[in-house]
Amino acid sequence: MAGGEKKKTNAGGGGGGKKKEVKKETGLGLSYKKDENFGEWYSEVVVNGEMIEYYDISGCYILRPWTMAIWEIMQTFFDAEIKKMKIKNCYFPLFVSPAVLQKEKDHIEGFAPEVAWVTKSGESELEVPIAIRPTSETVMYPYYSKWIRGHRDLPLRLNQWCNVVRWEFSNPTPFIRSREFLWQEGHTAFATKEEADEEVLEILELYRRIYEEFLAIPVVKGKKSELEKFAGGLYTTSVEAFIPNTGRGVQGATSHCLGQNFAKMFEINFENEKGEKAMVWQNSWAYSTRTIGVMVMVHGDDKGLVLPPKVASVQVIVVPVPYKDADTQGILDACTATVNTLNEAGIRAEADFRDNYSPGWKYSHWEMKGVPLRIEIGPKDLANGQVRAVRRDNAAKQDIPRANLVEQVKELLESIQQSLFDAAKEKRDACIEIVRTWDEFVEALGKRKLILAPWCDEEEVEKDVKSKTKGEMGAAKTLCSPFDQPELPEGTLCFASGKPAKKWTYWGRSY
Repeated sequence: MAGGEKKKTNAGGGGGGKKKEVKKETGLGLSYKKDENFGEWYSEVVVNGEMIEYYDISGCYILRPWTMAIWEIMQTFFDAEIKKMKIKNCYFPLFVSPAVLQKEKDHIEGFAPEVAWVTKSGESELEVPIAIRPTSETVMYPYYSKWIRGHRDLPLRLNQWCNVVRWEFSNPTPFIRSREFLWQEGHTAFATKEEADEEVLEILELYRRIYEEFLAIPVVKGKKSELEKFAGGLYTTSVEAFIPNTGRGVQGATSHCLGQNFAKMFEINFENEKGEKAMVWQNSWAYSTRTIGVMVMVHGDDKGLVLPPKVASVQVIVVPVPYKDADTQGILDACTATVNTLNEAGIRAEADFRDNYSPGWKYSHWEMKGVPLRIEIGPKDLANGQVRAVRRDNAAKQDIPRANLVEQVKELLESIQQSLFDAAKEKRDACIEIVRTWDEFVEALGKRKLILAPWCDEEEVEKDVKSKTKGEMGAAKTLCSPFDQPELPEGTLCFASGKPAKKWTYWGRSY
């Protein structure tokens, strides 16, 4: 995956001078094609689409307003849903003391290489270095043990919207793998395992909805293997996406049942209704700005970004198309009226009135930025009391009478949202290959498939598959065992070990 620091090509910008020069040449096209050089294409799209800007510290990126608007739309949805579940927002510090960090051994071993440390204050060395949170279990749980005393203090259900830092990796990729990213992290404690189990799945369903209903990306819900689960947890569930162009899975979001491991370490005990001392059951769950990178990878094309209407900060861009002797003012007024009508109906619409760019330049610019629907208004449209609508996803054009504007634009946006999901699902499903033997597995892996295989569910076997498939592309591993299990006829054998298979599991390379 390309992550080289890129200079943004300057796509114009009106200069001074008396005579207005209208920029006609687009100069906006991408230099790389998605199917030919995916890594370079991706780097170019996120910069030219004005989602990120490269920063002078490798692996850190500036998230521009075009990105933040998408993040805020998902945040608004998720925040309202968890509040319905009686989960409350809080904020804990960014810094962690080493003593606390090292308390949960398995957990911190999982994160050790990625922890960034503060060692100096001004010119003086700190007596004890301070860690920057890679995740907040060890930050929060000492206080859970203080706040939870009796069964009436349970459940304790907190969430925070924050940033975390994970330093160690070789291939920074905007959104997908960055040294600092934004996320929410939920941390909850219950009196019983049943309550914890129930919440894990309830949150996972919200993550599925973020991907499928908002980002128009199909995901598989399932359980991670013991090897791939959250370090220090009891079990991990996830929603898994897949990028057909690279043949890689992406862990979309995770919902972990931590069991009582952390309760033991941090002494989070309570007196139950019978007056006995008991340990709490805990969960943690998170989704991050990685979601946005998955969206770009799945829907983007050779013209740039393609944004699903539900998350696009601008759903409709209105472009005036005046000709030499046209009633220019009439066209501009019609554009303003169109935007106002759409805004009043709750549709996020804007007009592009910049007079130093030609309509063709503007078309390319807004296509690069992925705006779902373009509305053009020229002299003919003005005369006929209509507008011309052009879809970003398939370039289909349609004339809409201004009298039916809102109704038809709403229908078009819904249709675009659904079409993006359907197209992504069709592409992903075409990549799924069911294999039963090792040879079939190797062949499918070579063809960049998402592999569904019967497995004996043994850690040693998974380690063996990893070491046998190690190569330039990275090793194959389990992505998840889907909750929706196909039938496993008796006598089915594991593709890798030949032992009796216990379940169907998705395998592949991943980000």
